[in-house]
Amino acid sequence: MSGRDEDFDAQLAERGDDRPGMDDLEADDYIVIVAPDEIEDADDDDADADDAEADPDDEDDYPEDAEEDEIDLVVALYREDGKPAAMALPKDLANDFDEFVGQLRRVPGEAGTLGVVVIDSDFFVLVRVRGKKVEVLLSDSVAANDWPIARDAADYLGEDFPDDEEDAGPVGDFDMFADAGLSEFDLERLCADLDADPADLVGEIVGKIGFGPAYKKVASGFGL
Repeated sequence: MSGRDEDFDAQLAERGDDRPGMDDLEADDYIVIVAPDEIEDADDDDADADDAEADPDDEDDYPEDAEEDEIDLVVALYREDGKPAAMALPKDLANDFDEFVGQLRRVPGEAGTLGVVVIDSDFFVLVRVRGKKVEVLLSDSVAANDWPIARDAADYLGEDFPDDEEDAGPVGDFDMFADAGLSEFDLERLCADLDADPADLVGEIVGKIGFGPAYKKVASGFGL
Protein backbone atom coordinates (compact mmCIF):
# COMPACT_ATOMS: atom_id res chain seq x y z
CA MET A 1 0.00 0.00 0.00
CA SER A 2 1.33 3.43 -0.89
CA GLY A 3 2.01 6.09 1.71
CA ARG A 4 -0.76 8.17 0.20
CA ASP A 5 -3.29 5.35 0.78
CA GLU A 6 -2.15 4.93 4.39
CA ASP A 7 -2.57 8.65 5.03
CA PHE A 8 -6.13 8.56 3.62
CA ASP A 9 -7.14 5.60 5.85
CA ALA A 10 -5.74 7.36 8.93
CA GLN A 11 -7.83 10.43 8.17
CA LEU A 12 -11.00 8.33 7.92
CA ALA A 13 -10.32 6.67 11.28
CA GLU A 14 -9.89 10.04 12.96
CA ARG A 15 -13.03 11.49 11.44
CA GLY A 16 -15.30 8.59 12.40
CA ASP A 17 -18.93 8.84 11.19
CA ASP A 18 -19.16 12.20 9.48
CA ARG A 19 -23.00 12.41 9.43
CA PRO A 20 -24.20 15.79 10.83
CA GLY A 21 -24.68 15.81 14.60
CA MET A 22 -23.27 12.33 15.24
CA ASP A 23 -20.45 13.66 17.40
CA ASP A 24 -22.97 15.32 19.77
CA LEU A 25 -25.08 12.22 20.47
CA GLU A 26 -25.43 11.11 24.08
CA ALA A 27 -25.83 7.47 25.15
CA ASP A 28 -29.63 7.79 25.31
CA ASP A 29 -29.72 9.19 21.78
CA TYR A 30 -27.81 6.21 20.55
CA ILE A 31 -30.37 3.86 22.07
CA VAL A 32 -33.10 5.63 20.10
CA ILE A 33 -31.20 4.88 16.92
CA VAL A 34 -30.46 1.21 17.57
CA ALA A 35 -33.56 0.14 19.58
CA PRO A 36 -36.64 2.28 18.75
CA ASP A 37 -39.08 -0.56 19.48
CA GLU A 38 -37.84 -0.91 23.05
CA ILE A 39 -38.19 2.82 23.72
CA GLU A 40 -41.71 2.88 22.26
CA ASP A 41 -42.77 0.02 24.55
CA ALA A 42 -41.36 1.86 27.57
CA ASP A 43 -43.25 5.02 26.63
CA ASP A 44 -46.50 3.02 26.36
CA ASP A 45 -45.97 1.59 29.84
CA ASP A 46 -45.39 5.08 31.30
CA ALA A 47 -48.52 6.39 29.59
CA ASP A 48 -50.61 3.54 31.02
CA ALA A 49 -49.28 4.26 34.51
CA ASP A 50 -50.10 7.97 34.17
CA ASP A 51 -53.63 7.17 32.99
CA ALA A 52 -54.19 4.89 35.99
CA GLU A 53 -53.11 7.66 38.39
CA ALA A 54 -55.17 10.36 36.65
CA ASP A 55 -58.41 8.43 36.55
CA PRO A 56 -59.12 6.77 39.94
CA ASP A 57 -62.43 4.94 40.24
CA ASP A 58 -63.43 6.74 43.43
CA GLU A 59 -63.60 10.08 41.60
CA ASP A 60 -66.09 8.78 39.05
CA ASP A 61 -68.94 8.18 41.50
CA TYR A 62 -68.34 11.10 43.89
CA PRO A 63 -71.62 13.01 44.33
CA GLU A 64 -72.12 16.46 42.86
CA ASP A 65 -72.42 19.44 45.20
CA ALA A 66 -75.81 20.30 46.62
CA GLU A 67 -77.36 23.38 45.03
CA GLU A 68 -78.11 26.37 47.25
CA ASP A 69 -81.86 25.70 47.18
CA GLU A 70 -81.24 22.10 48.28
CA ILE A 71 -79.38 23.18 51.42
CA ASP A 72 -81.96 23.65 54.16
CA LEU A 73 -79.83 24.60 57.11
CA VAL A 74 -76.21 25.17 58.21
CA VAL A 75 -75.82 26.34 61.81
CA ALA A 76 -73.50 26.25 64.79
CA LEU A 77 -74.76 25.77 68.35
CA TYR A 78 -72.57 26.64 71.31
CA ARG A 79 -72.59 28.06 74.84
CA GLU A 80 -71.40 31.55 75.64
CA ASP A 81 -71.11 32.55 79.30
CA GLY A 82 -73.07 29.41 80.08
CA LYS A 83 -76.01 30.41 77.86
CA PRO A 84 -77.03 28.51 74.70
CA ALA A 85 -76.43 30.42 71.48
CA ALA A 86 -76.72 29.72 67.75
CA MET A 87 -75.45 31.27 64.55
CA ALA A 88 -76.15 30.70 60.88
CA LEU A 89 -73.17 29.60 58.78
CA PRO A 90 -72.56 30.01 55.02
CA LYS A 91 -74.48 27.47 52.97
CA ASP A 92 -71.48 26.46 50.91
CA LEU A 93 -70.06 24.73 53.99
CA ALA A 94 -72.70 22.07 53.41
CA ASN A 95 -70.55 20.79 50.53
CA ASP A 96 -67.19 20.84 52.31
CA PHE A 97 -66.88 18.64 55.38
CA ASP A 98 -63.31 19.64 56.22
CA GLU A 99 -64.03 23.36 55.95
CA PHE A 100 -67.21 22.87 57.99
CA VAL A 101 -65.19 21.29 60.80
CA GLY A 102 -62.61 24.06 60.49
CA GLN A 103 -65.30 26.72 60.83
CA LEU A 104 -66.71 25.05 63.93
CA ARG A 105 -63.26 25.19 65.52
CA ARG A 106 -63.33 28.98 65.12
CA VAL A 107 -66.52 29.34 67.14
CA PRO A 108 -65.52 30.18 70.74
CA GLY A 109 -67.99 27.83 72.38
CA GLU A 110 -67.62 26.50 75.90
CA ALA A 111 -67.44 22.69 75.98
CA GLY A 112 -67.13 22.64 72.20
CA THR A 113 -69.39 23.53 69.29
CA LEU A 114 -72.13 21.58 67.55
CA GLY A 115 -72.59 21.99 63.81
CA VAL A 116 -75.80 21.02 62.01
CA VAL A 117 -76.37 20.54 58.28
CA VAL A 118 -79.76 19.59 56.83
CA ILE A 119 -80.03 18.78 53.12
CA ASP A 120 -83.10 18.65 50.88
CA SER A 121 -85.48 17.58 53.69
CA ASP A 122 -83.68 14.25 53.33
CA PHE A 123 -81.04 13.85 56.04
CA PHE A 124 -78.91 15.70 58.56
CA VAL A 125 -75.31 15.66 59.73
CA LEU A 126 -74.28 16.56 63.26
CA VAL A 127 -70.64 17.40 63.99
CA ARG A 128 -69.47 18.12 67.53
CA VAL A 129 -65.99 19.61 67.87
CA ARG A 130 -64.31 19.65 71.26
CA GLY A 131 -60.64 20.55 71.00
CA LYS A 132 -59.04 17.92 68.79
CA LYS A 133 -61.98 15.56 69.21
CA VAL A 134 -64.51 15.46 66.37
CA GLU A 135 -67.71 13.41 66.71
CA VAL A 136 -70.01 12.85 63.76
CA LEU A 137 -73.53 11.55 63.25
CA LEU A 138 -75.11 10.93 59.84
CA SER A 139 -78.86 10.38 59.98
CA ASP A 140 -79.06 8.20 56.85
CA SER A 141 -76.12 6.25 55.45
CA VAL A 142 -77.79 5.87 52.03
CA ALA A 143 -77.46 9.66 51.58
CA ALA A 144 -73.72 9.11 51.10
CA ASN A 145 -74.50 7.93 47.56
CA ASP A 146 -76.00 11.29 46.58
CA TRP A 147 -74.53 14.11 48.68
CA PRO A 148 -70.89 15.15 49.26
CA ILE A 149 -71.10 15.95 52.97
CA ALA A 150 -72.89 12.67 53.66
CA ARG A 151 -70.17 10.81 51.72
CA ASP A 152 -67.43 12.60 53.63
CA ALA A 153 -69.16 11.97 56.98
CA ALA A 154 -69.46 8.25 56.20
CA ASP A 155 -65.81 8.15 55.12
CA TYR A 156 -64.75 9.94 58.31
CA LEU A 157 -66.65 7.38 60.36
CA GLY A 158 -65.21 4.51 58.33
CA GLU A 159 -68.72 3.36 57.44
CA ASP A 160 -69.83 1.62 54.27
CA PHE A 161 -72.84 3.16 52.57
CA PRO A 162 -75.49 0.83 51.17
CA ASP A 163 -77.24 1.22 47.82
CA ASP A 164 -80.47 -0.33 48.99
CA GLU A 165 -82.97 1.91 50.80
CA GLU A 166 -83.94 -1.08 52.92
CA ASP A 167 -80.49 -0.89 54.52
CA ALA A 168 -80.80 2.82 55.29
CA GLY A 169 -80.21 4.02 58.81
CA PRO A 170 -78.23 6.38 61.03
CA VAL A 171 -74.52 5.86 61.68
CA GLY A 172 -72.02 7.59 63.89
CA ASP A 173 -71.16 8.60 67.42
CA PHE A 174 -74.44 8.09 69.25
CA ASP A 175 -72.79 8.84 72.59
CA MET A 176 -71.76 12.34 71.49
CA PHE A 177 -74.28 13.99 73.90
CA ALA A 178 -73.95 11.58 76.80
CA ASP A 179 -72.23 14.27 78.86
CA ALA A 180 -75.18 16.61 78.17
CA GLY A 181 -77.83 14.16 79.42
CA LEU A 182 -78.85 12.48 76.14
CA SER A 183 -77.85 8.83 76.24
CA GLU A 184 -76.53 6.79 73.35
CA PHE A 185 -79.67 4.64 73.41
CA ASP A 186 -82.04 7.63 73.32
CA LEU A 187 -80.17 9.40 70.52
CA GLU A 188 -80.11 6.28 68.38
CA ARG A 189 -83.83 5.77 69.01
CA LEU A 190 -84.61 9.33 67.91
CA CYS A 191 -82.54 9.02 64.75
CA ALA A 192 -84.22 5.74 63.81
CA ASP A 193 -87.35 7.64 62.70
CA LEU A 194 -86.39 8.04 59.03
CA ASP A 195 -89.85 9.32 58.11
CA ALA A 196 -89.54 12.39 60.33
CA ASP A 197 -88.57 15.73 58.80
CA PRO A 198 -84.82 16.01 59.49
CA ALA A 199 -84.97 19.67 60.56
CA ASP A 200 -87.71 18.85 63.07
CA LEU A 201 -85.80 15.81 64.28
CA VAL A 202 -82.70 17.91 64.86
CA GLY A 203 -84.87 20.36 66.79
CA GLU A 204 -86.04 17.55 69.04
CA ILE A 205 -82.50 16.29 69.59
CA VAL A 206 -80.93 19.66 70.42
CA GLY A 207 -83.95 20.54 72.54
CA LYS A 208 -83.01 17.68 74.86
CA ILE A 209 -79.56 19.17 75.43
CA GLY A 210 -80.78 22.72 76.06
CA PHE A 211 -80.60 24.35 72.62
CA GLY A 212 -84.28 24.24 71.65
CA PRO A 213 -85.13 27.98 71.58
CA ALA A 214 -81.76 28.99 70.11
CA TYR A 215 -82.09 26.41 67.35
CA LYS A 216 -85.67 27.40 66.48
CA LYS A 217 -84.69 31.05 66.22
CA VAL A 218 -81.78 30.46 63.83
CA ALA A 219 -83.75 27.84 61.84
CA SER A 220 -86.51 30.39 61.23
CA GLY A 221 -83.96 32.49 59.38
CA PHE A 222 -83.64 29.64 56.87
CA GLY A 223 -87.39 29.57 56.42
CA LEU A 224 -87.90 26.43 58.53
